[in-house]
Amino acid sequence: MRRLSKPMFENYQTESFYDEMFGADGTVRAHCAPLLERFSSIDAGEFENRRQACDAHFLRQGVTFNVYHDDQGTERIFPFDPVPRVISADEWDHIEAGLSQRIIALNLFLHDIYHDQQILKDGVIPACYIEEARHFRPEFRGVNVPEDIYIQICGSDLIRGDDGQYYVLEDNARCPSGASYLLENRNALKRAFPGLFDAMGVRPVDAYPRELRRMLEFISPHREGDAVCVLLTPGCYNSAYFEHCYLAREMGIEIVEGKDLVVLDDFVYMRTTKGLERVDVIYRRIDDDFIDPTVFRKDSVLGVPGIMQAYRAGNVALANAVGTGVADDKAVYHFVPKMIEYYLGQEAILPNVPTYLAHEESDRKYILDHLPELVVKSANESGGYGMLMGPTASKAELAEFRAKILEDPRNFIAQPVVNLSRCPTWCDGGFEGRHVDLRPYIIYGESVQIVPGGLTRVALNKGSLVVNSSQGGGSKDTWVLRA
Repeated sequence: MRRLSKPMFENYQTESFYDEMFGADGTVRAHCAPLLERFSSIDAGEFENRRQACDAHFLRQGVTFNVYHDDQGTERIFPFDPVPRVISADEWDHIEAGLSQRIIALNLFLHDIYHDQQILKDGVIPACYIEEARHFRPEFRGVNVPEDIYIQICGSDLIRGDDGQYYVLEDNARCPSGASYLLENRNALKRAFPGLFDAMGVRPVDAYPRELRRMLEFISPHREGDAVCVLLTPGCYNSAYFEHCYLAREMGIEIVEGKDLVVLDDFVYMRTTKGLERVDVIYRRIDDDFIDPTVFRKDSVLGVPGIMQAYRAGNVALANAVGTGVADDKAVYHFVPKMIEYYLGQEAILPNVPTYLAHEESDRKYILDHLPELVVKSANESGGYGMLMGPTASKAELAEFRAKILEDPRNFIAQPVVNLSRCPTWCDGGFEGRHVDLRPYIIYGESVQIVPGGLTRVALNKGSLVVNSSQGGGSKDTWVLRA
């Protein structure tokens, strides 16, 4: 660590939290020193001007997200903080190794439970956790997927505790969102602080769309020529519609809705001005429930009737595969370290947050006895919904969740409150610490590729541990430094 003159940080307090830039004694972490030195040469007025330049970039680019059930309008500019989170090369090597290990084990697990179910027969995971998982698709047992890869795109959320250790908070294996914000955060900061990236040796992230397209082509069942790939969106009212358009454009593929596709003789075709064109690979941003009304939800108008028959026949590939949602289940998450040991014979490089399963009698008793001290989560909710923050919950909220747990214990887990690490954040003309997490993006095709960085989400509300954009969070650029 180094001690530098830091005029704009004179009143900055790390308090008792792990800070990404400063040690507990106020000295700057060595890999952050060049950034702090550069920021220390900028006064508050100029920094605010550069922050506003970032906002203007997002406005011009239409970088927005939708919040469901929000009365203030359907779209918002994604909140962005211009102070990047900096990760050293050694730290990133550790993260990369842990994420690679995890996605390989998760894919072996998914192949197993949709074929032999050996991990259940061996008692490593009680069968009830799979059979009762909301997103387990038993009707697709025995269906083979290209290259035996189920999760081609994953966004595992990482947090850092007071001990400085990275933990996996959850795996997003169905339709992980946010990659477009990662890319646009980088573009905005390059404009606001030109020259800083090369000076600090920041690794680029702009290969993500290219690697994503390469992965889609790799899983194509149609190898005689160029694969026809499309991105299937629910439409403009989806919370991530900006991202759908952005990624399709960056990959150079068509964005389609369900009405643009038709199934004939177990093949999927796209309607075009020149007639029907066969589709080989679909990067779907629609959950299983809505993708085919003849198999799943009969009332869905978002999907394509018959697409599952084409999928079963091996005539179209889906990324991610049908049934991956069982790996998103927060109760199944508890068993991922055991999966790693079972399939790979290794200890997990990145540990889980300690997790109590309400379905287990002893765990349930502990949860109910310590409800005000725990974070309780619904097994299949996301975006900060279906969650109880015990220490800040009212008596009514505690009573409500107690009743829910007793009514449906399989659907709930609990974890101790982890004091997320903090990062300096620009707040009303000065720097204050705000809690952050990290969502790196993993692409699994011919090999495992991990974007050197990820989406750092920041809880902009003072004291909040909830980083989700739908709950008042924003984001930062994430810099991984070269060795």
